[in-house]
Amino acid sequence: MIDSLQRYARRRHLALDALLVLGLFGCSLLTCMGVLDGQDPPGTWWPGVLVCAVSCAALPWRRTRPRATAALTMAGALVMTALGHLITALLLGPLTVALFSLAARTNRRTANTVAGLGIVLLTATALLAGASAEPLMVKLLSPAFWLLLPTSLGTLNRVHKAYLEAVQARAEHAERTRDEEARRRVTEERLRIARDLHDVVAHHLVLASMQAGAAARFFRPQPEKAERVLAELSVATSAALRELRATVGVLRGPQDEEQPAVPAPGLAGLADLTGSFRGAGLAVTVSVGGARLPLPASTDLTAYRILQEALTNVTKHSAAREARVCLDYSPGLFRLTVTNDGVVRPPGPRDPHSGYGILGMRERARSVGGRLSAGPRPGGGFEVVADLPLTH
Repeated sequence: MIDSLQRYARRRHLALDALLVLGLFGCSLLTCMGVLDGQDPPGTWWPGVLVCAVSCAALPWRRTRPRATAALTMAGALVMTALGHLITALLLGPLTVALFSLAARTNRRTANTVAGLGIVLLTATALLAGASAEPLMVKLLSPAFWLLLPTSLGTLNRVHKAYLEAVQARAEHAERTRDEEARRRVTEERLRIARDLHDVVAHHLVLASMQAGAAARFFRPQPEKAERVLAELSVATSAALRELRATVGVLRGPQDEEQPAVPAPGLAGLADLTGSFRGAGLAVTVSVGGARLPLPASTDLTAYRILQEALTNVTKHSAAREARVCLDYSPGLFRLTVTNDGVVRPPGPRDPHSGYGILGMRERARSVGGRLSAGPRPGGGFEVVADLPLTH
């Protein structure tokens, strides 16, 4: 298909060039056969015909060699003027076509320089060796008009093409940018889902593991307590399934739209979250500072996930039996603080990925324009502080 189009374009150019050459040569013959200075034309017409033929024959190369074509046609126009022919549009036809192509395919400086040089040379030749019967004003103004006109039109053509190319380039750049932005958003969404899955799975598996261990310990000596722990384990696993459905809900296809969506968790479920740690032997106390303010949906989910991860880390990496959660509301800022007084246990040899929880909490805080700090407390224990903006 592409080869066919290229062959068609070449044939079209050849046909247009042939028509152009024949048309200009025919028009030039009218000038060559004219009466010049009262002389009999039959004795002087053939040099002009030969020069016109050479000038017209050079025009097919105006696309690939515009400078050489302009120089050759200008030389032909100078010879015709020196032979005494009148400076008319017919005489300057090949030169005007060459100047148009030169201005359209090179730069403004080159086109203006060639046009200006041609005006000076043609005017000087017409004054010194041109047709004596030609009026002085024609000798002075005709070269300027017939050379500046095609140069200006060619420059406009080049500027218009450059504008269209710039518009197309901007459109292509916008398309590429849109595709890159879409890929970036997909990557960010994948990371967000990965963080959510990590938080949900880690939290509930840790609680389930600790509750299962407690049930095993209490099964014989205290069966009632073991039964209560197993009931709490069932509640914890049900909550894990609900949160998993909420996390992967964005991955549903159109065929799943009839299934009800599970709302994303937030601080409205704070009591259920803190209560889920009782079965793991961790008592959580909550205090609130300042007047409660509504949180943006993204900030609400981020605060919930940070709190979930921080409390999970307390059960995994410390011997603390109590943790304190402080929710501090102030104008424009929400501060979440999780502290405990337990001794931090170093990660064991089977826990090579320890520490990613804090990294994930920091990334979550940054995703909503906030910041998070975590580290040992001076008096012992561990503290996590997240400052989240109330506008995002």
